[in-house]
Parts: sequence; C-alpha cells; structure tokens
Amino acid sequence: MAMRLHFTKMQGLGNDFVVLDATAAPLQLSAEQARWIADRHFGVGCDQILIVERPRDPANDFRYRILNADGSEVENCGNGARCFVRFVREQGLTQKDEIRVETLGGVIAPRLNADGRVTVNMGEPVFEPARIPFHTPAQALTYPLAIGAATHEFSVLSMGNPHAVQVVKHVAEAPVTQEGPLIEHHPAFPKRVNAGFMEVVSRTHIRLRVFERGAGETLACGTGACAAVVAGITRRLLENTVTVTTHGGDLSITWQGPGHPVWMTGDAVSVFTGDLRLPERSKELA
Repeated sequence: MAMRLHFTKMQGLGNDFVVLDATAAPLQLSAEQARWIADRHFGVGCDQILIVERPRDPANDFRYRILNADGSEVENCGNGARCFVRFVREQGLTQKDEIRVETLGGVIAPRLNADGRVTVNMGEPVFEPARIPFHTPAQALTYPLAIGAATHEFSVLSMGNPHAVQVVKHVAEAPVTQEGPLIEHHPAFPKRVNAGFMEVVSRTHIRLRVFERGAGETLACGTGACAAVVAGITRRLLENTVTVTTHGGDLSITWQGPGHPVWMTGDAVSVFTGDLRLPERSKELA
C-alpha cells in the first residue's frame, strides 16, 4: 500500500527542499524513498529532504533530520535551517521568532527577522581534524591534497558537517563538476566532504560554488558559505562580515573569530505545497 504524504516545497537561494512535518507522528523514509522524492523527473525534486520532528530535549523547540538527494543523512544544512524556521512559523507549529533546533551536528538557533530574512547562529567552526573528521598527521592552517593529477591547498573545517575550501582565481571557470566528486570522496575524509571553490573579490565579498556531499553542485550552500568565510578570515584574506555571492543569490556571513559562533543571514521562501503518493515497493521506486 502506498503512503500519502503532505509536503511543502521551499528554497533558500535556489537550494531547494521538500519539507515534511513529522511532529504529530514519526516518519521513517528508506534511502530508496528519499531518492524517489528528490528525483526531479519521477518525484517532487529537491536537493534535500527536511523532516520536522519533536525535540528529544525539552529545552529545545524542534529536531530536524536532513536527507540528501542520494538518500544519505547529513548533520547540518544552513539554507535548510532558514527554511525550517519559516516553515514552522507558517504552519503554526510555533509563534516564536527564534527557535532552538536539534540536528545531528548539534543545536542551532535560527531567527526570523522583521524584514522577512532569517538569521541563523550556526555555532562555532571546528578545526580539530578528528572531529571533522579528517585524516592528517597534524592540525594546520591549510593542507595540500592531491586531487587527480594536481595538488591544491585546502582549508578544512566543520560547520556541523565537513568542508574543504580552496581559493580559486575565477570561480566561474573552476572545475567544480570535475574535481568536486574527487574531493568529496578523497580518502582523507572518512565521511566524505563538501567541496568549496572560493573566489575572493574583496575583503568583504567572495563568490562561491560548492559541490555538496551527496547532492552535487547546488545553487547555494549555507554551511559552505560559512566555511568559506571562516577559511578566508583564518587566512587573513577577509574581514569579519562578508557577502557571499552564489548562483542562487547572496548571503551575509559574520564571524568574530575563535570562540565565537558564525552568523548567517539570507532569504527563505515557500514555493508550493502538495500531496504525494510514496511508493513502498522497490519496483515502483526504481
């Protein structure tokens, strides 16, 4: 018997999501089902699926799970966090402007602003290799990694999920689709990694493309924007507040340095709602 699900399609700078409300009853999706929903020809189509749940800790407001288009579950998603707070407000699940949300990567605190944009406290960046996780003999500011026939210099950190960021001269010409999969699956990253390609326009402006783990290149990546700005600040290339231009639009990222959280501000938009018939048999999902 097929399962029927009500969903909301949302997007943050073109990074798009199918959002499912599981606050009233638990919802478990198989990797096959998640891939079917995310498929842009046979399903709804999205970069990620967001599942809204009740919190495990009563001190928090919600919990949410993030499934990539390939069915894998990930720790955090910045654009998804912004869509999340708009979703729970629009659905009447909370009246708060600022909420505490549990993720696999830790607790985040998105806030709906008066201008309609959403600001998210993304937590502190993590540089310790074992916590990223990243296999390397010792912690350093940057790391040389062999990608195909070339060696590139990367900043490696976690924003609740792992990121490897390199500086490129012209991001429009960067070999994102060619090198992205090689970086994502590099053996130094046991849980794979998001690959960021950053062009420094000025000390307060960068252009960014991200090949996301389990999703491929997306129009925008919130945690990737945070990771890129942190990388640029630690390398003394950027000021503390930076505009990040992605294919999908601009984000504002602020980080005051070690011991401080990263703050991200940007848009979040509900696109449409609907009901889907979710096949349960493998033959229908193939």
